[in-house]
Amino acid sequence: MSLKNLMVHLDQTERTAARLQLAVKLARSHGARLLGVFAQKAPAQQVGVVATWPSAAYVEARDESRRQFEQVTAGLDGAEWHDINRGSEAEVLRQVVNIARYADLVILGQHDERNAVTPEDLVLEVILDSGRPVLVVPYAGEFTDIGRHPLVAWNDAREAAHALNDALPLIQGCDEAIVLSFATRREDGDASCAGVIRHLAAHGVRARPEVMLVQDFGIMDMLLNRVTDRGADLLVMGAHGHIGFPFVSRGAGTRYILRHMIVPVLMAS
Repeated sequence: MSLKNLMVHLDQTERTAARLQLAVKLARSHGARLLGVFAQKAPAQQVGVVATWPSAAYVEARDESRRQFEQVTAGLDGAEWHDINRGSEAEVLRQVVNIARYADLVILGQHDERNAVTPEDLVLEVILDSGRPVLVVPYAGEFTDIGRHPLVAWNDAREAAHALNDALPLIQGCDEAIVLSFATRREDGDASCAGVIRHLAAHGVRARPEVMLVQDFGIMDMLLNRVTDRGADLLVMGAHGHIGFPFVSRGAGTRYILRHMIVPVLMAS
């Protein structure tokens, strides 16, 4: 799959700049159209104040978002800014999910409780309901380039297969990919990785397998530790289900990674 339509979520937080910078770089390198979607929930109303929409604060944030988007995307073919102009959490979620369905890749930011202007479940809702791959950018750290050292979390699950193929445009030409399988027996992990290595080789991606023998706890921490140990700049994994790991209850691993991610994560369901 080629990347020809990208969508990036915009809001008034400082981390929007990091997401937008990465999105523009991906759009330029893939010759893709970029849609910037401004969406954030309405601020809480004080008692006795008549609610109006859009509020003055929203209008100010919206106009600044458009100015920054147009400045950063100057010279980029097919760049478009869009304001969903909705304030309720339900409407923000519904509209962002609907727009995401028309993108080859959706770029979102990790939820940050310290500066939460978007619904807490925005990322998870888009991953589960849009049917599109989602690249989630952490709320801390600099990520101007991704995909040179990807790590693929794998064990033959449907979600993992979707994530692997959706990540191919991002990891093409990488230095080396690591295919990491968690298993209780090494032979099972080796067998699980072998098919992925062949598939990646057919796409010109050099990869090597790794197997981690695990028990029934700490799976996600082990995964994040391996990301750090191997200097990975992108984690590729299936979302929801069991994330390919039968040791983790349904959806728990997805939420854990979304809370504790340390590098951009490509998720698909």
